[in-house]
Amino acid sequence: MGVSSQGWRHWTPLLAGPLLCILVQILMPATLLDPAPRLVLGLTAWMAVWWVTEPVPIPVTSFLPMIILPLSGVMTLDDTVVGYANPVIYMYMGGFILAIAIERWNLHRRIALNIVSRIGNSLRSIVLGVMIASAFLSMWISNAATALMMLPIAIALLGELDERDQFDGKQRDAFARVLLLTVAYSASIGGLATIIGSVPNAIVVAMIPQFFDGVEISFLDWMMFALPLTLIMLVILYVYLTHIYAKVPNTRLEVNFVAEELKALGPMGPEEKRVLIVFVTTALAWALRGWLAPFFDLPLNDTLIAVIAAVALFIIPAHSEKRSLLVWDDMARLPWGLFILWGGGMTLAAAFSASDLTGWISQQLQLLDGVNYFVLILFMVLLMLFLTEIISNTATANMALPITAGMAAAITTGNPLGLMVAVALATTCAFMMPISTPPNAAVFSSGRISIKEMAKAGFAMNIVSAIIITLFVYFIMPLLLPMPS
Repeated sequence: MGVSSQGWRHWTPLLAGPLLCILVQILMPATLLDPAPRLVLGLTAWMAVWWVTEPVPIPVTSFLPMIILPLSGVMTLDDTVVGYANPVIYMYMGGFILAIAIERWNLHRRIALNIVSRIGNSLRSIVLGVMIASAFLSMWISNAATALMMLPIAIALLGELDERDQFDGKQRDAFARVLLLTVAYSASIGGLATIIGSVPNAIVVAMIPQFFDGVEISFLDWMMFALPLTLIMLVILYVYLTHIYAKVPNTRLEVNFVAEELKALGPMGPEEKRVLIVFVTTALAWALRGWLAPFFDLPLNDTLIAVIAAVALFIIPAHSEKRSLLVWDDMARLPWGLFILWGGGMTLAAAFSASDLTGWISQQLQLLDGVNYFVLILFMVLLMLFLTEIISNTATANMALPITAGMAAAITTGNPLGLMVAVALATTCAFMMPISTPPNAAVFSSGRISIKEMAKAGFAMNIVSAIIITLFVYFIMPLLLPMPS
């Protein structure tokens, strides 16, 4: 009996990963690379194949370092599991728990509807309101959750437009594409602004101390650097979508849907108020902890603040139900697989350092020392942008950042952190394909935008993003983020 095509599609990548790892050990002479870094290089190739082709779930692939590194003697089991308990993972977990509480009590919908209602009711104002709401929410909750929450609002707004005779079918279709792309792209861009807004942000913040001793980026450090970048990209997105991609008229439209939804929500309930207090307190603590810690003589850090907020949500009682704001059943919505994926990436990065594979990569890339630093950043950003169009941005960041650290060590001009930060930012800004990001997939599922239209708009935004990210990393980042000594 022959093997089915589906069977081959499963077994080919499943076997290709470990075979590639073995080939690296056989074909690369010991005189070129010692056994330990050679093993780590082979493991990286194995994980890259499995992360891209997914013959097993991505989090399962991320357990490979826990198995291979101790068995090979590259790292002890105690050292290996440290990566799966990185403090940044727990900070992100606390942020996710806070996001679950915001969604559980519908606070996110109230925030979004209020923003849209207050901006105005012209077509351009509707786009601006949806953009601001999507970007703001994405700073604090996942871009996927933001897009899934904003999509019904956008669809309902389009439904009201469809019922009116103010515009012909061509104009309505063009505005529908603009509004849907606004949801998708704003959800991705908004996530750039905070460490918890995008997975690659958290990954790079966690990896940097592993490669550069004494360098840590706080929540406030990142936000001071990335929030202006986010705002500039949102302004460009608004101008592009409403004036270049499509000529959106400034025609006023009586939008009954938003007012009706706000009326249906009623006044803010006690649970929403309590969640809002925890949310605002947490955000302020992240922003001000540099001043709070010495004042209270406490060793506060961003992870502790996130965990304290998460625990508080399980303690503070809900008013209308005999329960706390969150119960353990709510934790079923936590992306546990994502935390394992991070752990695998962190452990692989630690193995790069422990085996001195980073040093070897740096030696091989000495030729880059003569390349203009600006050009190098731009090249890496473009490479990551278009690679993320076909590969998960989290997997791309996990694979690329350790190698980028070696590349950074090979250059003597410019901030070596710049390449890593640029790569992390770029992997969040893939706008062309439905499979690139969850927000793209969400709006594509509406059936009101084609792949061709998304690719057309996304290609232009990719190029703009590459330029803006490169300029910010080259000129602004050295002024706002810590540099290695």
